[in-house]
Amino acid sequence: MAIAVAAQDDAPEIRIEKVVTGLRFTEGPAWSPEGFLLFSDTVTNKLHKLVPGQRDSELAEIPGGPIGNAYDSDGRLYTCEFRERRITRTSKNGRVEVLAARFEGKRLNAPNDIVVRRDGHVYFTDPAFGSQQDTRELDFYGVFHLTPKGEIEAIAKLKTRPNGLAVSPNGRTLYVTDSDAKCVRAYDLGRGGDLDRGSPGGEGRVIVEKIPGVPDGIRTDEKGNLWVAANSVLCYSPQGKLLREIAIPETPSNLTFGDADLETLYITARTSVFRVRIGVKGASQN
Repeated sequence: MAIAVAAQDDAPEIRIEKVVTGLRFTEGPAWSPEGFLLFSDTVTNKLHKLVPGQRDSELAEIPGGPIGNAYDSDGRLYTCEFRERRITRTSKNGRVEVLAARFEGKRLNAPNDIVVRRDGHVYFTDPAFGSQQDTRELDFYGVFHLTPKGEIEAIAKLKTRPNGLAVSPNGRTLYVTDSDAKCVRAYDLGRGGDLDRGSPGGEGRVIVEKIPGVPDGIRTDEKGNLWVAANSVLCYSPQGKLLREIAIPETPSNLTFGDADLETLYITARTSVFRVRIGVKGASQN
């Protein structure tokens, strides 16, 4: 099914295609280096695979509860398992490693979204929603950094819940959506992957405020613009100016750039996945 939508500010008309439907709650879209879309159906604990032009298929079942996903430059898959409260990495031959499950001796809350910088540094959010609140051991909601050596550190310890995250095209800024504060926070990163010296930690810099709805997934394009899944898909400049809005028939949960030219947004939205050609290339490390 395709829906034509007039864009803002004399931008060309766009077409919204529903490419998957009938699932329970879609999340965690990630574009594989092998040329397909991977995403989670969180309620059923399934990972799905969608090759452009074909029907989607089940790729794996993960009892730990897959939600956020990301690939590194070697094609390894990183997954947030919110039920098991851990981060796993799956090699191309299927070997699964647990990369993080505890911080300072306490179990993580419920890892939600994840991104891998081009040099192998990993970042993930650790909020807690609904019944996840009842089993918390940490007294904060974290934004965490995993080094290529497996060391873990908290970039931010928040009282409000971080959700989606993305890295700027140059790899020096980490953007995090905050579902409670309805904003996007920015953290300056050093070459070693940790917070840049002199950069404000904690709540970071607020780039975008008063996002309508509950901000969830976020991605950056090659120009550094921010694409946020909330009540609709919203595009902001790096300075926080709203540039574009795309209404989706179902409430978006997350999004990623895909197709061979990375100029397509794939949007997970409750029971469905939508595809929108936008003519802007996504940042390759998202």
